[in-house]
Formats: sequence, C-alpha cells, structure tokens
Amino acid sequence: MRDALVAAAFRLFLERGYEQTTVDDIVALAGVGRRSFFRYFPSKEDVVFPDHERCLADMTEFLGRGGDEHDPVARVCDAARLVLRMYAENPTFSVQRYRLTKKVPGLRTYELSVVWRYERALAEYLRRRFAGQPDGTLRADVIAAAVVAAHNNGLRSWLRSDGESDASAEVDHALALVQRTFTPSAGPDPAEDVEDVVVLVSRRGAPMWRVVQEIEATLGHPPDRQN
Repeated sequence: MRDALVAAAFRLFLERGYEQTTVDDIVALAGVGRRSFFRYFPSKEDVVFPDHERCLADMTEFLGRGGDEHDPVARVCDAARLVLRMYAENPTFSVQRYRLTKKVPGLRTYELSVVWRYERALAEYLRRRFAGQPDGTLRADVIAAAVVAAHNNGLRSWLRSDGESDASAEVDHALALVQRTFTPSAGPDPAEDVEDVVVLVSRRGAPMWRVVQEIEATLGHPPDRQN
C-alpha cells in the first residue's frame, strides 16, 4: 500500500506537476481512500521523502552501537554512508525526486528540515563522545555540519549525473576530506599530487644564473637565456 501510494504520487507529479496534484488525485489513482494515505504519510510533502524516517532510525541505531573503540569522526562518516545507500538503492526514483525538489520551493524547504535532522543525530553522537573535552560541543557541531555538507556535495554530484557516475566514489572522496581535516592520523589524500623536492649540489662560488639553470633543467623547465 505504501509503495503503491508513492508510485501513484510520482506518476502524477511527473504528468501534472507537484502543485497541481492533490491527495485526492493520488488516492484515486492508487485505488484507496484518504484515510489510507494519511495512515502512511502525514502530508503530501512526506510522500516525496518516504524513506527518510527509516534511514534516520537506521542511522540513530548505528551510532548508538558505536563504542569507545570506534574513531568518532570515522563513525559519523560511516553513518552518512547509510543515507547514500538509501539513495543508491533506487537511482531512478532518487533522480526524479532531485529534479522535482529543484522545481518546488516548498519541497526544498522540507528537504532542508530533513537534512537538519540527520545533522542533529550526528552532532548528538559526537557530543557524547567529546563530552568533557575542551570545546567538545563546538567540535561536535562543526564536524557534524562538515560531514553533512561533504555527503551532500558528493550525493548531488551523482544526482546531477542522472545517477550515471559512481555514487560511492563521489561521497567517499568528499568524506575523506572531513576525516583528514578532523583526524590528522587519517593521513594525506593519495589522490593529491606530492610536491617534488630537488636537492642540488653545486660548487662553491658558482654564479647564481648557473644554479638557477641547473634547477630548471632538473625540473624539466627550459632554462632562460643567459643575459
């Protein structure tokens, strides 16, 4: 019944537009009564985001199982990946919802409220882990916001590709930046270029132009003509 209502709603949203579709239209197409609709969805906006309540519950349960042996920053990054998995389970639906949300200001506002709930769940977990530390609450809130921003950056890159790019790679790349920033032991990004270090041995008294010429030759730059 729940899936049937979502399918009917999105069919109508795509055919008529979100604002032009009523709850009565949705239940008529699904072949059920209004009471059945409101048993599953408190409002028309909720039918656009039918899976977020389940995902938020899964995230809260996952964070609750995190003990002292888990790195807190890595833990919240893994929690964010649960949201990505939800989107990736049905790429076609996720892309359709992304396009619809971009067109309807009210849905964008609703989506922001959903994102805030995810951020609050991450922050509450981090506050417990950082309790008693200097600036523990501040650090928890900043990291939670960074994780959500990084996840959403990677997620939207995937959605803008119409679900054609690698969603996990996009989000992993973004979350790796958060971990390097707030967990120094995470190490450098292997995708980043490593700067060259050149050690040059030259005889004492060599003219500076000769030293510069040898450095440029080593780096592969053509030497400037001697004046």
